[in-house]
Amino acid sequence: MTETEDRLSGRLTSLDAFRGATIAAMILVNNPGSWSHVYAPLRHAPWHGWTPTDLIFPFFLFIVGVAMPISFGRRRERGQSRRRLFRHVLRRSLILFGLGLFMASFPTFSEWGSLRIMGVLQRIGVVYAIAATLYLTVGPRSRWAVVWALLLGYWAALTLVPVPGFGSGDLSPEGNLAAYIDRITLGQSHLWQARAWDPEGLLSSLPAVATCLLGVFTGEWILSSRNRELKVRGLAAAAAAAVGLGLTWDLLFPVNKNLWTSSYVVLTAGMAGLVLAGFYWLIEIRGRRAWSKPFVIYGMNAIAVFVASGLLTRLLVRWQVPSVGGTRSVYTWIYDEVFASWAGPLNGSLLFALSYILFWLAAMWVLFRKGVFVKI
Repeated sequence: MTETEDRLSGRLTSLDAFRGATIAAMILVNNPGSWSHVYAPLRHAPWHGWTPTDLIFPFFLFIVGVAMPISFGRRRERGQSRRRLFRHVLRRSLILFGLGLFMASFPTFSEWGSLRIMGVLQRIGVVYAIAATLYLTVGPRSRWAVVWALLLGYWAALTLVPVPGFGSGDLSPEGNLAAYIDRITLGQSHLWQARAWDPEGLLSSLPAVATCLLGVFTGEWILSSRNRELKVRGLAAAAAAAVGLGLTWDLLFPVNKNLWTSSYVVLTAGMAGLVLAGFYWLIEIRGRRAWSKPFVIYGMNAIAVFVASGLLTRLLVRWQVPSVGGTRSVYTWIYDEVFASWAGPLNGSLLFALSYILFWLAAMWVLFRKGVFVKI
């Protein structure tokens, strides 16, 4: 299929592949056989700094942004009114937020007093609602102004606004402004593992909007009438510049995934742009698509596989079976008996996660062959 055909059908194979690779990476890092045995690159940075794992979520939000001009362009070609587009945005955002709450409460649906309100899907829903509304209502110049206002404003807020009991400029887990706002608005019992902060909190969702908007600009660039070689060169150059800016900004405002700092936004958006440029060059320009098929299969049902895999993990962890001296979860039993028993604890944990990816790839392949794509 040519790029023109992809655009007319509303799909860009390189973007689907990038989305699928990102979702596969999410499943990999979220499902080790044992959290006590995980290779360092597959863990999040404890606080400041970053690992490859810290790139995954911003990559997905960036991809959400890239897809907007494609998706809304297709809907406009079908004659959908602006009002109907806004209804679509609202509906999709609410579904994503609701799915996040469903996953957080599954399978007991009883721990309302300690239910985590925010989370990955909730942040995607909030960010999508704001970014899509901006895309539909204002032009590129105004959106660029919003991006810089969010990044510079967030930097100023976290470094200049005093937090009661901590003062200004405290970027520790408990002392930063974002954590303080989460505690007084959401309540500590509704934060991540009932801690004093939440990596997907309210204030830190604002710079995440900038991540998505940078993806929107990328999508508009890709859909422009420029030739493919110029597109990939321009994207790679801009992305490399963003990486450089992010690393420089890190000296003043540390790269931090939990706080979603402004330097983190620019750095990860740049890295996402470089990866997308590579996918685009290989798939759209060189025509080498065979290697990307597993990722495309994942990418065509990204939210579905993320939700399904998360729900199954929760069931396997909760389902207890007899064991020496008591019981253990089915999840732990599989890790112990099927993988760690011969590969060792560390490699067994990695093999468990890789096998989980292959299991869900097989499930998504069945849906792909049947033409079943879960849309939100």
